[in-house]
Amino acid sequence: MFFRQAKPSRCIAIVADMLYDNHGRLINYLRLAVTDRCNLRCFYCMPEEGIEFSPRRELLTFEEMERIVRVLAGLGIEKVRITGGEPFVRRDLMVFLEKIAAIEGIKKIAMTTNGVLTAPFVKDFKRLKINTVNLSLDSLDPKRFFEITRRDEFEAVMRTLEELLRYNIEVKINAVVMQGRNEQDILPMVEMTRQLPVNVRFIEEMPFNGSGQHHEKWVWDYRHIIEHIRQNYPTLTKISDPADSTSYNYAIEGHQGRVGVIAAFSRTFCGTCNRIRITPQGLLKTCLYDSGIFNIRDLIRAGASDEDLVGAFTEAIGHRAKDGYEAETNRFLHSPVSESMATIGG
Repeated sequence: MFFRQAKPSRCIAIVADMLYDNHGRLINYLRLAVTDRCNLRCFYCMPEEGIEFSPRRELLTFEEMERIVRVLAGLGIEKVRITGGEPFVRRDLMVFLEKIAAIEGIKKIAMTTNGVLTAPFVKDFKRLKINTVNLSLDSLDPKRFFEITRRDEFEAVMRTLEELLRYNIEVKINAVVMQGRNEQDILPMVEMTRQLPVNVRFIEEMPFNGSGQHHEKWVWDYRHIIEHIRQNYPTLTKISDPADSTSYNYAIEGHQGRVGVIAAFSRTFCGTCNRIRITPQGLLKTCLYDSGIFNIRDLIRAGASDEDLVGAFTEAIGHRAKDGYEAETNRFLHSPVSESMATIGG
């Protein structure tokens, strides 16, 4: 693996194959979106008519993604999360997972999925270093599930949940809390943790719905969600959060599972952020809220060497925004957030 020594002005450090940004944060986690396509149409992610998906030639190929992961593993990336869109709508995904699981330095592969197509593949997850799955599920009521996703796939998602538990995969259920849509689902989802060893995580709604139209005020921030749960579950107790955790985590007396809240819009976890993102089209995002730093697909197709890629990554990480607010402020021409989460990568 080639390593390019960064200039002092970049404030970047590579120490013993560990990569730190200009704020001293260790970068060891890649979120890799393998497609912008999805088989659901969740209203908080995209408009009802969908979005204009990228032509296939504009998406990273699996070979290009494998090379990117290999280069980043040489820079200290240890964990890769596969996202979309919905990862399992991309053909031959499991073959790709086999290849990145074999890359030296990659210790863990995680998956974010909506669960519609996932169930048949769960039996192979642990062999591929997939021990953790984030399952998107915003309602336990089939009717509300349909209203949110605009698709009748509730039973398929529940089958995936059953398979994940059957094969002892750690399950994190991600539920976006949307005012006027699914507040009534908060408590039933908390109740799931009584009998099931799952971590139910409630996420603040974010402005990535592909329309540019957002609430003037967010009512259900992380504080409100926790207070609502505590009023109904008085034994709710704060527990220690793992290093680099994006969620505040809680236990409830007598419950097998855990409850968490992700302050995705309030952005309270930026100070320990250890992750970078690559979109399906190859755009590197060092923060969810930035507009993209450079396109690695274009570099690869222009003939860049591995050393060139290392230099581009270290340069970008050496000028990383301090937090999501700074990243949003620095967006190109200060344009408002208007992307779909499907194009960003989950």
